[in-house]
Amino acid sequence: MAIIQWYPGHIAKAEKNLKEQLKRVDVVFEVIDARIPLASQHPQVPEWIGTKPRILVLNRVDMIPESTLQQWLSWFKSKGENAYCTNAKKGDGVKAIQKAAQTFGLAVNEKRLSRGLQPRPVRAVVIGFPNVGKSALINRLLGKKVVESARKAGVTRQLRWVRISDTIELLDSPGVIPIKLENQVNAVKLAICEDIGEASYDNQLITIALIDLLVNLGFPEILQSRYHLDPLDMSAEDYLFQVGGTKYKGDRERAAVQILNDFRKGLMGPIPLEFPPVPLEEMEI
Repeated sequence: MAIIQWYPGHIAKAEKNLKEQLKRVDVVFEVIDARIPLASQHPQVPEWIGTKPRILVLNRVDMIPESTLQQWLSWFKSKGENAYCTNAKKGDGVKAIQKAAQTFGLAVNEKRLSRGLQPRPVRAVVIGFPNVGKSALINRLLGKKVVESARKAGVTRQLRWVRISDTIELLDSPGVIPIKLENQVNAVKLAICEDIGEASYDNQLITIALIDLLVNLGFPEILQSRYHLDPLDMSAEDYLFQVGGTKYKGDRERAAVQILNDFRKGLMGPIPLEFPPVPLEEMEI
């Protein structure tokens, strides 16, 4: 697998501005992709926010089975995290996010009043990898489209404060990504889920990785039922070659893009690409 790296100029600039704006922020909403909750968590966010309260938002929960979602919620709870579930595209779970922000706002203003200061709206920032649904979440919180949202990485390019109500102000930030993607297994998952710019990867290599991942996670029947070829009978590379040959007149690139889009649009059904890590004491020896 080729090395995946992507750190365009607008992200470098946005990251610098974001760190400056974080000083003004009361609470951080970190949006992650429910299909890859660990791979889509930015490793530097805890360092950036310090002691500021963080609300973990598990977006695209409609794209994984309910049983897997419950496993993740239990796992995060065991780590002391109360994750909120959203489908920002449809608006599901957004009211709970709004309520959580208002709760933090009350605490902020109680502190201000105790120091003789006037109340003000709570300042929240929405942070996360590109294309995890940050702008869609803000639009749902507002009840109207004020920030551009699309199913591709890199749409939001600059920071912008948005007044949600008299009690909440939100900072919409471009997707942030580490300057170097040390974990290439996670980088591949980000590419599969389109949570990184398409300039960073080769569609055919990422499709081969997706086929391998689906087989290794125990979902070969999903591929067989959709493309009428058994992935257990051949390598992932041969599988892509066969799909290209039977459906697209030998055009492997077109086949790769189609398979990726089928996964990304949920046409294969709800599929998780990660499961909660199993504690060492529970592993079979």
